[in-house]
Amino acid sequence: MKRLLAVLMATTLLFVGCKGNNSDKADINGIMEDDYMKKENVEKNFSADEIKKYPQLQELKAGDEIAILHTNMGDIKIKLFRELAPKTVENFTKHIEDKYYDNVIFHRVIKDFMIQGGDPDGTGMGGESIYGEGFEDEFVPNLINIRGALSMANTGQPMSNGSQFFIVQNSNVPKETMPQYEAYVDSSYVNDTWKKMYLNFGGTPHLDGHHTVFGQVVQGMDVVDEIANVETNEMDKPNADVVIKSAEVIKFK
Repeated sequence: MKRLLAVLMATTLLFVGCKGNNSDKADINGIMEDDYMKKENVEKNFSADEIKKYPQLQELKAGDEIAILHTNMGDIKIKLFRELAPKTVENFTKHIEDKYYDNVIFHRVIKDFMIQGGDPDGTGMGGESIYGEGFEDEFVPNLINIRGALSMANTGQPMSNGSQFFIVQNSNVPKETMPQYEAYVDSSYVNDTWKKMYLNFGGTPHLDGHHTVFGQVVQGMDVVDEIANVETNEMDKPNADVVIKSAEVIKFK
C-alpha cells in the first residue's frame, strides 16, 4: 500500500511539457522484446476480440508509423497511434521532423515507474507544442498506460500538453492493488481486459484518463529498462546524461 501511494503521488510531478525518413531499414520483429509480449503469449492470454479492440496488443502491419529514438544507450522503437490520437501524434512527429528532440536528455527517471524526456531545456519546466500553446488531451479507453506505453506529460490541468513525454517502465502491478486503481481512474477504462493487461504486462493504471497514450514500444524495452536503472539525484535526474541523439519516423513495411 505504501508503494501504491508513492506511485500515485509521483503522477502529480509529471510536467508537460515528423515525419522523418520514410524508410524500412529498422529491424522490427513482433510486438515487444519482452517475452510476455510475444505474439504467442498475447494470443494465449487474450481473445481475438480483445486483441482487435486494444491496438497495443496487435502485431505490426504494413503502413504502421514507427518513431525511433536513437539514444546514447540504444534505440527505442515506438508504434504510433495516429488514428486514435491525431493531434498528439502530429505534435510528436513534427517535433521529430524539426529535430526538436535531437540532443535532448531524459531529465526525469524513476525506476519501476517511467522515463521522461522531451524538454529542450532539460529542466522539466520547458518545451512547447507545435501549436504554439498547450493542446487538449486525447483520451481513448482502449489505449492504456501498460508497460512500454508512450504518453504525454502534463501539469494535470486541461490544455497543458506541450513537448514532454514519458515511457512507462513499471513491470509489475500486484493484483491486490487493482481495486485502488479502479477507484482512481474514469470508469470508462475499467473492464476485465483492462485489468488483465495490467496484471500480465505491468504499467501505471492510475495514469489512465490523466495522460494521453499515443504509442507503444515495439523494440527497445531493454534500453528503457537500462535507462530506468541509471543513478539519479534527489530530483530524479540522471547523474550522467541520457541523450536522444536523434530521432526519425518510418513506415513499417
